[in-house]
Amino acid sequence: MKTLLLDFDGTIMDTNDIIIDSWQHTFRTLRGEEGDRRAILDTFGEPLEMSMRNMFPDVPEEEPLHIYRTFQRDNFVSRIHMFPGIREMLDELQARDCPMALVTSRLKFTTDQALDAFDLRKYFPVVVTADEVTRHKPDPQSAKIAMDKLGAAPEETIMVGDTLHDILCAKNAGVRAALVSWSLTLSGKGKSDFAPGQAPDILIDTPAQLLELI
Repeated sequence: MKTLLLDFDGTIMDTNDIIIDSWQHTFRTLRGEEGDRRAILDTFGEPLEMSMRNMFPDVPEEEPLHIYRTFQRDNFVSRIHMFPGIREMLDELQARDCPMALVTSRLKFTTDQALDAFDLRKYFPVVVTADEVTRHKPDPQSAKIAMDKLGAAPEETIMVGDTLHDILCAKNAGVRAALVSWSLTLSGKGKSDFAPGQAPDILIDTPAQLLELI
């Protein structure tokens, strides 16, 4: 593999707590109680607008979105951190001149916050956020935009993520799909645990393992 497409949330950055807390803040504000944690985890990787419509079908979509995003923007950078080994992996891949892109369903505003706060922008000449696509993961649009900008061929590209949406996005784009074992939603799953056609090509236990594939 020559080119690497990386998901953001749950893959290179541990944003799990702030996402869950943002959901619970929204539930407490609108319902007066917290939401079901498993149901919240099942939304990981989905476009937020879709998840909000499913969670709060009786509330105008703009209201829960505003509550969620306001809470997250005010608390985002202070409540996230990089997963162990990610910085070292990115440094080594950069030293090897490996073309890398960040492909995320997160909006540009908070993505930019993290890129600047954690000095990540230097690794990613290409960043594709939810604002830049009309069709979200598992549709391959974001991955294809990233490959076009990098001048990368699908057969030489691997996409790394932590949700089923990432796996299917990779497969739909014709690239190899890698799943990180530190995924909060798919943790502990082996290839045989997935439905036919949905299993990742590669399971990665540590960021250093990616270096063996590039």
